Amino acid sequence: MQFYRHLAPIKAMTFDLDDTLYDNRPVIRQVEASMAAWLHKYHPISATQPHRWWNQIKRQVAREDDWLLNDVTLWRHRQIEHGLSLLGYEDDQAKRAADDAIEEVLRLRSDFTVPDEAHRVLTLLAERLPLVAITNGNVDVERIGLDGYFSLVLKAGPDGYAKPHPDLFQKAAQHLALPAESILHVGDHLVTDVLGAKNSGFSACWFNGDQQTLFNHPKTKVLPDAEVSQLADLLRLIER
Repeated sequence: MQFYRHLAPIKAMTFDLDDTLYDNRPVIRQVEASMAAWLHKYHPISATQPHRWWNQIKRQVAREDDWLLNDVTLWRHRQIEHGLSLLGYEDDQAKRAADDAIEEVLRLRSDFTVPDEAHRVLTLLAERLPLVAITNGNVDVERIGLDGYFSLVLKAGPDGYAKPHPDLFQKAAQHLALPAESILHVGDHLVTDVLGAKNSGFSACWFNGDQQTLFNHPKTKVLPDAEVSQLADLLRLIER
């Protein structure tokens, strides 16, 4: 654990989910591979265009509606719907196909096991402090067994603008009924989590699970208040 500023007394914590409480990278790789196979099986016309074409569709729909950058589920739905329309599906047929695809995406997205250590640390923290989850992703916290630790789960898109926008941080502070400076946000991303938290008046703890160097990191915009390389380090903060 490393400190870069003096921390005010911590009365609550907010948590990023993906790549903070579990390694999300293999999950996303599996989702992408499985979804391509699913689309090719149930909508074979999708296989007539390469992966780069589908990525171009993803960028195109976001240019046409920049709100999609805040809602990864809606963004993927729009990508699939628009892509299939371009490939010849009628509008209602493309929408039904996208609806079915998103149902499969969300199933795959939450088909993994959270490490025991995350459960252990969250259990101990939740006994002492209120906890809130703030995520830009679309994981189902109930399905992965994390819902019991959080008094509120805020998701970008359905609940507001994506981090680092202050929207979700402000909603978390309102829910907790605490001054922002007494809330510590924990997350792995130096922009969406650390910069977002600091710009919202929160204290920020960078979860540096990959043992990166803060001062040489290309995404460093502002110093966090603290840095941890393992979740168990957070327990020391509530003992202070």
